[in-house]
Amino acid sequence: MSKETVFSNARIVLEDDILAGSILIRDGKIADISEGNSVAGEDFEGDYIIPGLVELHTDHLEGHYQPRPGIRWNKTAAVQAHDAQIVTSGITTVFDCLRMGADEDGGFEHGEMREMADAIQSAEKEGRLRAEHLLHLRCEVSADNVLEHFADFENDHHVRLVSLMDHAPGQRQFQTMDQYIFYYQKKRGLSDEVFARFVAKRQAESARNSTPHRNAIAKVCAERGITVASHDDATLAHVDEAIDNGVRLAEFPTSFDAARASHERGMSVLMGAPNIVRGKSHSGNIAARDLAEMGVLDVLSSDYVPLSLLHAPFILADEVESITLPKAIAMVTSTPARTVSLDDRGRIATGLRADLVRVHRSHGVPVTRSVWRQGRRVA
Repeated sequence: MSKETVFSNARIVLEDDILAGSILIRDGKIADISEGNSVAGEDFEGDYIIPGLVELHTDHLEGHYQPRPGIRWNKTAAVQAHDAQIVTSGITTVFDCLRMGADEDGGFEHGEMREMADAIQSAEKEGRLRAEHLLHLRCEVSADNVLEHFADFENDHHVRLVSLMDHAPGQRQFQTMDQYIFYYQKKRGLSDEVFARFVAKRQAESARNSTPHRNAIAKVCAERGITVASHDDATLAHVDEAIDNGVRLAEFPTSFDAARASHERGMSVLMGAPNIVRGKSHSGNIAARDLAEMGVLDVLSSDYVPLSLLHAPFILADEVESITLPKAIAMVTSTPARTVSLDDRGRIATGLRADLVRVHRSHGVPVTRSVWRQGRRVA
C-alpha cells in the first residue's frame, strides 16, 4: 500500500523559481508539485522547503573522532555525533572526508581510516544514521604512504569522491611562507633550525612523490568511475594538470585565475561556506564572495562548520545582486549532486528522492525546522 504525505502552504525553492504551493510525497519520492495551497497535509506556514543539502567536503567527523590532540574517541559514537549535527543543519547526503597519507608529524596511522569507514558503514546497516554517508578520500599525494592508505579502499563502493592534495610549502595553499610558518612553526613551537629541516623534508617529498602519486590515483578513479577533485590549485599549470587527471571538481582554488580557468573549462568550483559567512578565508586566500560576484562559484561546502552550508546561500542571495535564492541554493544541492553523478536528488522535481528541508527565515541565520530523507522524517 502506498504511503502519501502532503506539505502545503510552503515557499518551494525550485532550481529557477520559488513557488507558493504544495508537494505530494509518495513512497519516498516527490509525486507532485502544485501551485496554491492544499487543504490537506502539514501546513508549512509559509516556510521555505528546499532540497536536502549535498555536502561534498567536510572535515567535521575528524573533530568528533579526535576532539583533542592525541585523543581518539569511540568511532561509532563519533560518527553518530557527527551525523546528528549534519542532519540538523539540513544535510541529507554527506561525503565524509577521510585522510589518506600520513607521517610521523601528523595524520592518522595506516588502517585507522579504514576502521573509521567500517564504523560508518556498520552504523548505517544498524540504522544509527539519519543522513546518507558516502566517502571522500583526501589523498596527500606528497606523502610516501598515500598509495598504501588508498589501497585499503580498493573494493569500497561507498568511495564516490577522491581529492588530490599537496600541502608542501611554497605552492598551492601555501604559496607564501607566512601561513605555513603560522600553521607549522608557531603552532608547534619549532625552532628556526628544526622548522628549516621540516620544510626541506616536505619539499623533497613533494618533488619525489606528487606527480607519480597524483597520476596513479587519478588512473584508478577513472577505472572505477570515481569523481576526482583537485585541491588548492593556484596556477593555470595546475588547472592544466587537473584537466589531464580528469578532475571535475576544483576545491578551494587559491587564485582568481585558477578559479576562472577551472570554471571555464567545465569544472565545478568549490569554496567553503564558512568563507561566505565570515567574509574571508581563514587561511588568507581569496574570498568566496568575490568568486560569486565574478560568476565562477559553483559549489559550497561546510568544511568545518555544518550549519554554514545552510546559512551561506541566504547571505549570497541577500548581498550579491546577480544571485537569486534558487541560484544560491543550487550551490548546495543540485550542482554538487550533479558533479558527483547523484542524479536522483538535489532538486525538487517529480520522480526524485524526497530529501527535503523545512527552513524558517525572516532575517539573519535560518532555522531548520524539519528534515526528511526519502520521505521519512529524520529531524
